[in-house]
Amino acid sequence: MAQLSAIELNVNDQVRRLEVDPRTSLLDALREHLRLSGTKKGCDHGQCGACTVLVNGRRVNSCLTLAVMHEDDEIVTIEGLGVPDGLHPMQRAFVERDGFQCGYCTPGQICSAVGMLAEVEAGWPSHATADVASPRIALTDEEIRERMSGNICRCAAYPNIVAAIRGIAVGGLE
Repeated sequence: MAQLSAIELNVNDQVRRLEVDPRTSLLDALREHLRLSGTKKGCDHGQCGACTVLVNGRRVNSCLTLAVMHEDDEIVTIEGLGVPDGLHPMQRAFVERDGFQCGYCTPGQICSAVGMLAEVEAGWPSHATADVASPRIALTDEEIRERMSGNICRCAAYPNIVAAIRGIAVGGLE
């Protein structure tokens, strides 16, 4: 039996103390130890994006990283973005544009979309960026689809997901 590691994680602006096996993924720490069930376990191999969370503002597949690696990081899950009476603008956009079907992938899609818009704002190009030297990236549907390609929706709500993200990108985060 592996010796447990005592760690403190800053999750959704709350410091949480845990004792975990050092091999525990961030995903399992969130779901099994902290009971934050919004982050979903899809493939457990980093291929579907259902487990996407924000770590220091950047999107991360939480199934591919160890909890013990994130003691000094700010972790934001879907529960930390908004609450039913105060949705994050991206959550609201997904609801308004029907950017979900079964809802399983939705938390990862939303966290990924928030992180993706921060990458665009920072000027990070993608494979689909037409002019990588331009200081401003045109957020076309093709650009959005490329940037969100790590998040799979088995119900195929992609057109509505793209519309929700485009709506926030055009209107800005409130």
